[in-house]
Amino acid sequence: MRIILLGPPGAGKGTQAVRMVERLGVPQLSTGDMLRAAVAAGTPVGLKAKEIMDRGDLVPDEVVVGIIADRIEEPDARSGFILDGFPRTVAQAEAFDAMLQRKGLKLDAVIEFKVNEAELVERIVKRAKEAEARGEPVRKDDNPDVFKTRLGAYRTQTAPLSAYYAGKGQLKTVDGMKSIDEVTEDIKKILGR
Repeated sequence: MRIILLGPPGAGKGTQAVRMVERLGVPQLSTGDMLRAAVAAGTPVGLKAKEIMDRGDLVPDEVVVGIIADRIEEPDARSGFILDGFPRTVAQAEAFDAMLQRKGLKLDAVIEFKVNEAELVERIVKRAKEAEARGEPVRKDDNPDVFKTRLGAYRTQTAPLSAYYAGKGQLKTVDGMKSIDEVTEDIKKILGR
């Protein structure tokens, strides 16, 4: 299964992706991890990305899509993958769709986690306090001000993907404010497993 998970930071995508990896037997692909691996491996696309990053520039969409194109050819991803954190923009989604089409592949599901943003901020604050109470380091993303900035960036850059995938008839939604187990069950219903 080829799946994209959409939703703002803190919506539970990462938690659900781990459960889906176990259940479906397909890898979760992180663009950041793939970028670092391609650079370390010295692949042609990785070398291009390294040159761009060494200049301090952002890696353009076509390079990121090229890295994903290479990654999904690896044996563990041939039967599918879960993308969380990509695409981030409609332009990336269009480039990704074009690449999949060239490979004769299609997405099986685009699942968006719908959340109440005010409650999401409370969830993040609670998560930070719980980590602190356990003596664990607090993720820098769990600072309410940093989190609100990330939420704003999500709203302007990534939220338009909902309309893009809905227009293609591919978007399914889950209530990300439900319990972890309830969200898992809702995703199972969407995927049929």
